[in-house]
Amino acid sequence: MVEQNYKRKVFIIAEAGVNHNGSLKIAKKMVDAAVRAGADAIKFQTFCADDIVIKSAPSAAYQKKGSAQAENQFEMLKKLELSLDAHKELIRYCKDKGIIFLSTPFSLQGIDLLKKLGLKIFKIPSGEITNLPYLRKIGSLKKEVILSTGMSSLNEVKQALDVLLRSGTKKDDITVLHCNTEYPTPLQDVNLLAMLSIKKSCGVKVGYSDHTLGIEISIAAVALGAEIIEKHFTLNKAMFGPDHKASLVPYELALMIKAVRKIELALGSGIKKPSTSEAKNRLVVRKSIVALKDIKKGEKFSQSNIGAKRPGLGINPMEWDQVIGKSSRSSFLKDEFIRI
Repeated sequence: MVEQNYKRKVFIIAEAGVNHNGSLKIAKKMVDAAVRAGADAIKFQTFCADDIVIKSAPSAAYQKKGSAQAENQFEMLKKLELSLDAHKELIRYCKDKGIIFLSTPFSLQGIDLLKKLGLKIFKIPSGEITNLPYLRKIGSLKKEVILSTGMSSLNEVKQALDVLLRSGTKKDDITVLHCNTEYPTPLQDVNLLAMLSIKKSCGVKVGYSDHTLGIEISIAAVALGAEIIEKHFTLNKAMFGPDHKASLVPYELALMIKAVRKIELALGSGIKKPSTSEAKNRLVVRKSIVALKDIKKGEKFSQSNIGAKRPGLGINPMEWDQVIGKSSRSSFLKDEFIRI
């Protein structure tokens, strides 16, 4: 049986989201910060408030904490939109800086816009996992898909995957992110092992979209096998906006990415074999069959006159049964390697 090689680079998405506060200048500074931190991609959000929410829709509790209390969700989102020109400029800027531009579409119109802009990876947010027309449209693009699964059951995840697959997307092009949409997510609600349940039940690549405070849970997710990590960040947690307080600042993002890279390096290939660094220790630490006392020629080897001691330069103790009971062909001094 051939052993599988599990080594894979974790794809790290620095989630800018709407933490640019509608400012292209701030968005570019976030690109710079994500590049310095070592992220593979930076992700924004593509939406027009008129397309995704009714004007009287209330804000979520976490959104109210970072916004004007009198604002409803429509008013809040309207100020956070990125124009078409802003999208084009950010795509150009990301290309110049050597980082992948991603954006989550929140409507059919948003999907069309990102398709026209040439995006090769489409991120489906948790809130759209039950939006059949939306799923069909993204599935029909036959692109790489990242599917967030906050607020959903395993059955809903399977239903969404079925829509994507039936619409034309290949399973190998889909990565499902375990996620909890509370900002910040209480540790007792993380349920990180659900990521493994998704992988086992759905037969897909998995990752984790992290809304907890700190960096520990993302690191744990990588240790469990996450192939994508998505984490919100901001330039300043004190800024006005819905997601800043639950986001990392740039130096924390850099620490997280550095830790993830260490973990993925330590996870290795999955093939159990002596490593290059420890090969030199084999002879020193392993043992050989040696004489426990002086042995005369013709004397039989027994439990009382031979044993196993370091170093491993002689007969491997795994050949013990082939040595015991044989007659010595020569004399051996105490601690001398046995030869047969």
